[in-house]
Amino acid sequence: MKNTLLKDFPVIIECPVAWGEMDSFKHVNNIVYFRYFENARIAYFDKIDMMAYKESTGIGPILASIQCRFKAPLTYPDTVSVGVRVSRIGTDRFTMEHCVVSHRLGKTAAEGDGVLITYDYGNLKKAPMPPDLKQRILDLEKGNVDSL
Repeated sequence: MKNTLLKDFPVIIECPVAWGEMDSFKHVNNIVYFRYFENARIAYFDKIDMMAYKESTGIGPILASIQCRFKAPLTYPDTVSVGVRVSRIGTDRFTMEHCVVSHRLGKTAAEGDGVLITYDYGNLKKAPMPPDLKQRILDLEKGNVDSL
């Protein structure tokens, strides 16, 4: 089930739904989904060694925008699998897609995407996408990325 729903995502993490993530409406609060996205995004960055790349070059990602489409409410107890992939790479940005799948419900609970800018942290400004960083992403994605 979840393997089928996340088959196109090269990085997948699992997160337990915590009782404290629910709000007064008795479902997981909407902000928590962004935390799930963030956890998956960091796992993706770990796979391409993004933090070491940023430390050595000063160039790294900075989140420019993010959105979420809620498909089904999550409740405790549950576990979610969160998939993340890069769907587009531009000259100074890339788009990451996220998908949250509920194990209990057996379906997608949320989908979203974020735009990340390649940022020069030393000079505090946008930077062009470095070719070697682009290649790291393409290698993980096996080339299934649209270039803009």
